[in-house]
Amino acid sequence: MRRAGILIASTRAATGAYEDRTGPVIADWLSEHGFEVIPTAVVPDGPSVGAALRALLSLSPAAVITSGGTGLSPDDRTPEETRPLLDREVPGIMEAIRAAGLAKTPLAALSRGHAGLAGTSFVVNLPGSPSGVMDGLAVLDPIIEHLCDQAAGKAGHDHGKENHVHE
Repeated sequence: MRRAGILIASTRAATGAYEDRTGPVIADWLSEHGFEVIPTAVVPDGPSVGAALRALLSLSPAAVITSGGTGLSPDDRTPEETRPLLDREVPGIMEAIRAAGLAKTPLAALSRGHAGLAGTSFVVNLPGSPSGVMDGLAVLDPIIEHLCDQAAGKAGHDHGKENHVHE
């Protein structure tokens, strides 16, 4: 069974001033997709995000989904804490997530998240709003299994070629 981590970047949720509403949504989605979910980490915005992300990655999960800290507020630093940990970026995923959000709100254009691989772990930064998380998960829904297979070296590049006629 694949394992996945969840990292919530929210100063208000970390201090107990606000109840995190995105972590449970992500955890349910991951469980529905067959992942064993590592307990959710809720940390303040800023450098704590990088430390918590490094701690999660040390557990070698197949995926880490973050929520929050992708906007333009001075303490929204999730992208800056994530990018140095990525070995390879997958920009098409973030383009698709922003496009899905833009269909509902122009504010989706303000999300600065990253997606990519840290070793064999897939990492994606989702917005902090429940609707932004749902948009992101909808984009990941049809690709997460193949994405994790490829990252782990379990899927070749011949995906879909079985439908071609070879002579």
